[in-house]
Amino acid sequence: MKTQKKKRKWVKITLITLLVLFLSFGIYSYSIYKSFKTAVDTMHHPIERKQSDKRQEPVEVKKDPFTVLMLGVDERQGDKGRSDSMIVLAVNPQKQSVKMLSIPRDTRTEIVGKGKEDKINHAYAFGGVPMAMDTVESFLDIPIDYYIQINMEGFKDIVDAVGGVTVQNDLDFTVGQYHFAKGKITLNGDEALSYSRMRHEDPRGDFGRQERQRQIIQAVIKEGASLSSLTNFSDIFSALGKNVKTNLTFDQMAAIQKNDKTAGNSIEQIEIKETGTKINKIYYGIVVPEEKQRVQSELKSQLELSNSN
Repeated sequence: MKTQKKKRKWVKITLITLLVLFLSFGIYSYSIYKSFKTAVDTMHHPIERKQSDKRQEPVEVKKDPFTVLMLGVDERQGDKGRSDSMIVLAVNPQKQSVKMLSIPRDTRTEIVGKGKEDKINHAYAFGGVPMAMDTVESFLDIPIDYYIQINMEGFKDIVDAVGGVTVQNDLDFTVGQYHFAKGKITLNGDEALSYSRMRHEDPRGDFGRQERQRQIIQAVIKEGASLSSLTNFSDIFSALGKNVKTNLTFDQMAAIQKNDKTAGNSIEQIEIKETGTKINKIYYGIVVPEEKQRVQSELKSQLELSNSN
């Protein structure tokens, strides 16, 4: 009889303990949800831009392939700034895959809405996010559905919020007070910003710089998605809210996180090759038609679009 009472007592204690843990987790999850929603609402900045002419129907991020233009903007006081980096993400929810293309900022192309050819990163300076999206859309011949604008100066806050990032460095170099040795290195926010911006000491020029930017972005995604980062979710969401703008809504971002959570681990990087030249004493990157067609075809395949689009 006593044995049965003891058993019932321990079962009761166990159930109560599990219930407390469950409730605690529920409250904790709600806190994460609330902080995430507040951050996304702060980040949400709709733009005056109609749906792409290359789309016949609205995109549903839960099931349709879609694109995001990431703009790393170097904002300066009294100046709108230029897009320091332009990265296109082509996401396919059904394939659970992402293709990432960095467009060199000196790439010469038509600036849509300006009526002239110039460096592609000048599109943002001329007409903000809408002109940047229109110009990249024309250059790649694919619809650009959404944008995410990151303040590069504040990007270091995001890196610090996830506890720093670890990358594999293939070039020994020094920038200012920071030395970056070859091999696996762990970077804080200031170091990551210097690491991702360097290009003059890299024999690959802008291509080497793009590679480092992709490394940092992928490392942030990896750290941000890890369980250890959940303990620091408040700082992460606060840093995002202050330094990121996007036309993605909370529901869309929640759907992307839910449906494409494994896609962040299968990001395939695409490179576009160009030849440097000077026109009227200004340096430009020239992409030959065959190379442009190759990249366009790869992105269209990922987005399940025909080459005639």
